[in-house]
Amino acid sequence: MTVLAPEVSHWDLPVTHRFGVALGRHASPYHDQLLRAIRGAAARAGCDLLLADTSDCPREEAEVLRALQADRVDGVLLVPAPGDEAVVNGLVRTGVPTVLVDRIAGRNDVDQVGSENFQAMSALVEHLAARRHRRIALITGTEGTTVSEERALGYRLGLGRAGLRYHPELVASGQSTAGGAARAAAKLLDGWPSPTALVVAGEAMLIGVQWEAHRRGIRIGSELAVVGYGDMDWARTVSPGVTTMAQPISEIGRRAVQLLLARCREPERRPESVRLAPRFLHRASCGC
Repeated sequence: MTVLAPEVSHWDLPVTHRFGVALGRHASPYHDQLLRAIRGAAARAGCDLLLADTSDCPREEAEVLRALQADRVDGVLLVPAPGDEAVVNGLVRTGVPTVLVDRIAGRNDVDQVGSENFQAMSALVEHLAARRHRRIALITGTEGTTVSEERALGYRLGLGRAGLRYHPELVASGQSTAGGAARAAAKLLDGWPSPTALVVAGEAMLIGVQWEAHRRGIRIGSELAVVGYGDMDWARTVSPGVTTMAQPISEIGRRAVQLLLARCREPERRPESVRLAPRFLHRASCGC
């Protein structure tokens, strides 16, 4: 368990609230960007922050949330660890003002803010279909999470809109890791008929797909189209650059703080689930 000292100092503003921020610091390549946005929004509102690293593990998550509550924080911003929702259930049950950030859960009893998944994934599939791809495969994220399920449904929505049939053999789980995605890509590319295009449903998994294509001598863009969800820095500089849906991470952080402040002001108001549209970044990995 790692609970970090407060990282936002306020010399000019009185502290109005003290919030806990709990996430896996190294679980996502954009969590530093998310934290910067949260810090900035909290500073503007005169709020203090106590950061806690969950290691993206349910057991660690439970421990750091107990520590934050013992420290009497006024509310919690939580990027939930995948799997068990016991921590979220406990926060809701005990009435702790809570906002789930980035990883939307399939529930309506807690405030949440994250990216829109259905239309964004559909748009990626439709873009590939417009390039005359008919065997479009999907590499999904961690199984059993709401975000992975929504992105998989968005993939199916895109196939339907493009007039293409869904084939379960063109879907493989990359477990939201580079290694898992490399194995999923190998499985799909070894299938018959093999896909001509891959939709990768998470940032970290794009690395594994790139590695597997390079290992096989497959040229991304000309021999295999690849598009992804999320925009890691390297995706802009590799050749070819990766066509992606870039999540509005900074806006997610700002809105999360706003939601938590609203919850503290109006504890009885109806929970909100805010979805922010990602931005389509067209580069060369899709072959156009």
